[in-house]
Amino acid sequence: MLQARSVFVSDIHLGTRGARADMLLDLLREVKCEHLYLVGDVVDGWRLRKSWYWQPEFSEVIRAVIALSQSGVNVTYIPGNHDEIFRDWLHLDVAGVRIRREAVHIGADGRRFLVMHGDEFDGVIRYAKFLAYLGDWAYDTALVLNRWFNVARRKLGYPYWSLSAWLKRQVKEAVKAIDRFEVALANEAKRRGLDGVICGHIHHAEMRHVHGVLYMNDGDWVESCTALVEHADGRFELVDWPARMRAREAAETVDALA
Repeated sequence: MLQARSVFVSDIHLGTRGARADMLLDLLREVKCEHLYLVGDVVDGWRLRKSWYWQPEFSEVIRAVIALSQSGVNVTYIPGNHDEIFRDWLHLDVAGVRIRREAVHIGADGRRFLVMHGDEFDGVIRYAKFLAYLGDWAYDTALVLNRWFNVARRKLGYPYWSLSAWLKRQVKEAVKAIDRFEVALANEAKRRGLDGVICGHIHHAEMRHVHGVLYMNDGDWVESCTALVEHADGRFELVDWPARMRAREAAETVDALA
């Protein structure tokens, strides 16, 4: 069981073959929290418009989120660029889930954090959307390679490892773009007089201080499968869910052998 005050997840991309709905379902079934934030790109409208791909696990994710909301968890959904169609539903509550353009999360220790997807601060998304679609195609190709790569690793007895995330880290310009994005988001939080920012969009989990504010990116659920967690004392932590699952399975094996 994951005990937390708040949990932030984003970039799930339901509707794509790369979505790790199985791992996210495991988190949603294990978590016990007061606040759950879905920080954009939950459903991949770009991909679904091109070709329909929907698995039963995707519907299970949606049902699990609604179940948490109905159990008393405060669920806030902030649409991103891939599920921008839901930005037409801003300020509505659907099945107990609040849909907002952005939010200000007040931590247990009183600090205030801007919560937004982050695509507004991505120059490619804002000014050259056709390049974003081209990049989306290249990214999908990398995810296909990633899926088959991990099939081979699993057969050889090795744990999940993100080839696509590794490839992205090797590209110098991608690293520069990530840094520019982080600085832009941190500066926006600072401009508003907030203590930090929580976002997604670039599929790069990170937590660091930038220009005097705390920048936190919760990662994604197609590559790293990470979540940002706030503990009861206001402390934040990035949780690597595949690593957590492996540790749990190892502990269960030890118990079974004892």
